[in-house]
Amino acid sequence: MEAAWAAAQTRLAEIRALGLGSGPSKRTIRVGQLDAELLDQELVQLLQEPVAKALNSPRWTPELSLFIRMMLYKLSVWDSGATYGAKLQDLRYTIPRSPSRLALSPSGLPRRTLLIHAFLTVIVPYFHTRIRSHALSRAWPDAPSSDRRRKIWDILVSLESVHALVALLSFVAFLWDGRFRTVTDRLLKMRLTPSRKLIKRDVSYEFMNRQMVWHAFTEFLLFLLPLLNAKSLRRRLSRLKTTLTPSFLRGTTESKLKTTRGKYWSLPQDQCAICAENASFNLNLADPTNALTSLTTSVGPSEDGEPPLYPIYTPYVASCGDVFCYHCIAERIMRAADEEDGQKWECLRCGQPVESADRLIVEPTGSDHELSDYDFSSDITDLSSSMVSMGSYSESVLSES
Repeated sequence: MEAAWAAAQTRLAEIRALGLGSGPSKRTIRVGQLDAELLDQELVQLLQEPVAKALNSPRWTPELSLFIRMMLYKLSVWDSGATYGAKLQDLRYTIPRSPSRLALSPSGLPRRTLLIHAFLTVIVPYFHTRIRSHALSRAWPDAPSSDRRRKIWDILVSLESVHALVALLSFVAFLWDGRFRTVTDRLLKMRLTPSRKLIKRDVSYEFMNRQMVWHAFTEFLLFLLPLLNAKSLRRRLSRLKTTLTPSFLRGTTESKLKTTRGKYWSLPQDQCAICAENASFNLNLADPTNALTSLTTSVGPSEDGEPPLYPIYTPYVASCGDVFCYHCIAERIMRAADEEDGQKWECLRCGQPVESADRLIVEPTGSDHELSDYDFSSDITDLSSSMVSMGSYSESVLSES
């Protein structure tokens, strides 16, 4: 046993030496740094959009963006040493230690370095946006070449081109070594590194799954809603409510059945209740019989000399005794017949189911013409061409007989 233990000492020493080593160096994944930058930009847009809509003043959009970026910089990089996007990627800024004693921020990074970083990443883009918008609003690019404004504009364009070229070279270098993400980080030597020794990149598909489920649900609704009949569904719910209501609350006595009223029971008899209901869904303000007119106009009888708001064209009398326009009552009866439940259309005046409708015939009595169910005044019938044609038709039928 002792000989075996002595022989194994050499191998155990090699294993201990491997464990005492510094281990693998921490490596920052490039895609994590790029994702952090995109997340920071999305966060600024999410905070800026609702505030900009509330203020409703595009003129102050750059100032609003400046304020949001400064607040985010103070609450993230200045206090904790990492932006919110970098925190989500488990990254934070690190700066090489300098021999001189510098004042530190709450995050532990040099305060002077962070002030320069904030000036280059927040203040300078704001001034660039303001100067460029001012120059474009004053037509500096269209000024003569000898004008001072044109020279300032050329200098600004040259600086933008130089910055774009330097940013491109810096990004290529970042793809090569993965150290500094932007030009400002490279100048100040601020590098994003893992905040923990154990590098762990968690990829959560929870948000993606929710987005896919919601997208599929909205697509299903867009396909399903046109197939639903809102009126039929409303009637079924009304019948279900009536069925579930106790009998002592429904009031099924004969006296209550006689007082059944429809939605437009108070509408004057010289007006079509179906036209009034259709107008309640009309949102066209150019139409005199729109939803606004139906809400603001009283349902009382028409004043002398004033035509009815919803005149009856080609009057047809329903099986319940109420009169409607031909195309209105025909459309409602045909729609009710096409439905699968087989329910009849309910009259808007009396609430009774309508089984059929017939042409309203005028029967003359002496020198006056009276309608079979309702007495239409002569001034109303004169305004409707269909009523005149109906009267001439009835006279021709009577003369032949």
